[in-house]
Amino acid sequence: MDISRFNGSLVALVTPFKQDELDEKALASLVRYHLDNGTHGLVPVGTTGESSTLSKQEHERVIDIVVQEVAGQIPVIAGAGSNNVTEAIQYAEHAANVGADAVLQVMGYYNRPNQEGIYQHFKRLHETTRLPIIVYNVPPRTIIDIQPETLSRIAEFDTVVGVKDATADLSRPIREKLLINKPFSFLSGEDPTAVAYNANGGQGCISVTANVAPALCAQMQSACADQEFNSALDIQRRLMPLHQALFSEPSPAGVKFAASLLKLCLPACRLPLVELTNETKHEIERTMGLLDLI
Repeated sequence: MDISRFNGSLVALVTPFKQDELDEKALASLVRYHLDNGTHGLVPVGTTGESSTLSKQEHERVIDIVVQEVAGQIPVIAGAGSNNVTEAIQYAEHAANVGADAVLQVMGYYNRPNQEGIYQHFKRLHETTRLPIIVYNVPPRTIIDIQPETLSRIAEFDTVVGVKDATADLSRPIREKLLINKPFSFLSGEDPTAVAYNANGGQGCISVTANVAPALCAQMQSACADQEFNSALDIQRRLMPLHQALFSEPSPAGVKFAASLLKLCLPACRLPLVELTNETKHEIERTMGLLDLI
C-alpha cells in the first residue's frame, strides 16, 4: 500500500450550513476550491467538520459529495469515528462503498476506556473495515490518550496505516517510530506545531488553517517533504498569527468565519458553538489581510 498518498497538507474540511441545514452547494464549491489551490487531500466530517452535531444521514451525505467532487484527484480520508464501535463500523462501510480512500477513526470520547479498551476498539475496526485506517489521537477532546506503546500494538494491524496526532507532544513521532516497524504516516493534528512535528519525523498535517490558506499550507508541507525546513519555518512564521486567531475561540467557529470572508460558505456553526466576538472577527480579518488572503 502506498501510504505516501496520505501525506502533506490534508484539510480538516468544514461542513457548511445554511439555516441549520447542510449547504450542499457550498460544500461542493469548497472541494473545488481545494482542488484548485494545491491541497494534497481532504478529511471531511472530522472534528472541524462538526461531526458530533451531524445526523447519520448528513454525515454520509457529506462523504458522498466530497468523494463525487474529488473524483479521484486527491485522497479523501473520511471521518468515521464514534464512541460507539458499531456506528464507527457503519460509517467506515459507507465510506468504502462510495469510494473514499481511507477513514479517520477517533477514539473513546465520553467512554474513557483504558489502553486495552482502546486496543480492542481498533481490533474490531480492523476486523470489519475494508479501507486503510488513520488513528486519531486527540486527548484535549476525548480525555484519553493513546500511548505510544498502544499505538504500536494497533499499528500491527494491516489496515492501520497512520496516526493524526493532536497531543501537541512533539516527542511522539520520534518515540512512536522507535516502536512501529512498518511504513506509517505520522500526521500532525496541530497547526501551530506542524513544522516542528515534521522535523521530528512527521510527514504532514491534517490542518484547520488550510481551509482558508490552502496554497500556503501546501507549500509549507512540500518544503518539509523536501527537507527545506528553513523555508517551511518562514511560511509557518507568517501563518502563526492566523493560527492563533482561528483558535482563540472554540473551533471551528473561527475558521468558518474566515471561510465566509472568502465567500466560501456562511460562518454558521451548530450549537453549542456560538458566534465569535467582534474582537476575534477583527483579528481574523486582520491576519488574513496580512497574508493577502483577502
